[in-house]
Amino acid sequence: MTIANNSQLDLSSSFKAYDVRGIVGQSITADSVRAVAAAFVDVLELAGQRVLVGGDMRPSSPEFAQAFADGAASRGANVTLLGLISTDELYFASGVLNAAGVVFTASHNPAQYNGMKMTKAGAVPLSLETGLADIRDLAQRFLDGGLPAAAEVPGTIGEADVLKDYSEYLRKLVDLSGSRPLKIVVDAGNGMAGMTTPAVLGSALLPGLPFEIVPLYFELDGTFPNHPANPLEPANLVDLKAAVVKHGADIGLAFDGDADRCFVIDEKGEPVSPSAVTALVARREIARAKALGEEHPTIIHNLITSRAVPELINHDGGRAVRTRVGHSFIKATMAEEGAVFGGEHSAHYYFRDFFNADTGMLAAMHVLAALGEQEGSLSDLGREYEPYVSSGEINSQLADVPAAVARVRAAYTREDVEVDELDGITFTSKDGQWWFNLRASNTEPFLRLNAEAVDAVTMADVRDAVLEIVRQ
Repeated sequence: MTIANNSQLDLSSSFKAYDVRGIVGQSITADSVRAVAAAFVDVLELAGQRVLVGGDMRPSSPEFAQAFADGAASRGANVTLLGLISTDELYFASGVLNAAGVVFTASHNPAQYNGMKMTKAGAVPLSLETGLADIRDLAQRFLDGGLPAAAEVPGTIGEADVLKDYSEYLRKLVDLSGSRPLKIVVDAGNGMAGMTTPAVLGSALLPGLPFEIVPLYFELDGTFPNHPANPLEPANLVDLKAAVVKHGADIGLAFDGDADRCFVIDEKGEPVSPSAVTALVARREIARAKALGEEHPTIIHNLITSRAVPELINHDGGRAVRTRVGHSFIKATMAEEGAVFGGEHSAHYYFRDFFNADTGMLAAMHVLAALGEQEGSLSDLGREYEPYVSSGEINSQLADVPAAVARVRAAYTREDVEVDELDGITFTSKDGQWWFNLRASNTEPFLRLNAEAVDAVTMADVRDAVLEIVRQ
């Protein structure tokens, strides 16, 4: 198999820290996908081994999945096409089958984008530091000079459907059959949750649960005709909030395009922060692990999550481990520490029982279980996990990011403030009243601010003071 010379296509523009994302027909093409597939097999030495390939509902995903299958098989891998899948379905299949794989998705990015999330066997993450850069560089050589000759023993291409097995696996991890009846509004954003929600929480493949599901935008449509599949943006939660109140629902769930992240809305139409969800799930996982004999179960949280998270973990007899932002760091730390659970401020949730990988659906099931085993409302339940006031992430587009950070450092280097540089730079008042973190974006001229304080007035004061220095 050969491909045309595409030396004008520079793969460094689409290879990010943890995955591949680009504009279809420009920075990601069928030819570039074949080259990446061949490099994936060669770098990870997968000739003769199984490679899993699936894709989301974006219009280009089927073509790209087939191109990847062709490129991987040409180098001797035995490809299993999984068809339409969410990202966490790939992680499930990779973990259960102990096989490397790829899912074609651009997550929450607009319709003109697509990309690849790749994993080693056992759902072990790939990042630029752990193989993705090598795949990029070899694929660039293949793209510029043509794919090498087919392997002496070409691989095979077959098909499999893992949706039912995935659904059964999740239901075994969180038993929802004894929940009180709940009305749940789910906004799939025309993404893959439109397929996985009926399978896991509904009766499409398994016996029904005591839930009434009100669907929003379950039609799989990678052009996103209703709103972008990015629940991190408040504008994309407007429909869900209104539907929860209109239907008198107990809870609302919003998934991103590839359904690996889940955002939660309470019965009043108000968001439950990812930090509160992290704390809630951590409490459940600590209790479960201790019941199985673990003395101090480890929970991972990134440094942007609320201070309430490590406080609750320590209170419940767990061990809190703080880490940098980013799923490859979380997954690696999960494995190193033997952690039972990990959470991020961006609504990525990681589970040891899910191969240390992230799954929005499993996190949602924990929240449903916690809500369904008691009679109170979600707003009441969530309040105990959100004692502090957060700014959320605020981006500043700057011509000189390092200079802005230097100005803030100069202003806050004083005796009553602690400073650490685990990820960006974090300033914490020694009296425990507030903290804030500044992190430069890896890909854009942005400086990101996250602040938290004991009350709204203090948080606003800190936020505004820092932004004035940053943007001067």
